[in-house]
Amino acid sequence: MCDDEAMTFDVKIEVRLRAGVADPEGSTIERSLPALGFDGVTGVHVGKCIRFTVEATDEGAARAEVEDMCSRFLTNPVIEDAEITVTAAAPA
Repeated sequence: MCDDEAMTFDVKIEVRLRAGVADPEGSTIERSLPALGFDGVTGVHVGKCIRFTVEATDEGAARAEVEDMCSRFLTNPVIEDAEITVTAAAPA
């Protein structure tokens, strides 16, 4: 494969609120679980997971592009943190 030939990468971005940012949805879930018979659950936080594939010349280029996407559009960097996972896609 040539260095400039694009490869396909699977991307998973887990977005979470930063520590100290109120999570009313997580709090509501945590308060509701005991009423449904699920006792002992604490520390509930709600986030989002974004999955897609991207073409890039290598894993580093794919990660750099995804980081740019996160900072410019996919997350709010003021209140959210993103954990990015980039892996080579399985051959079709």
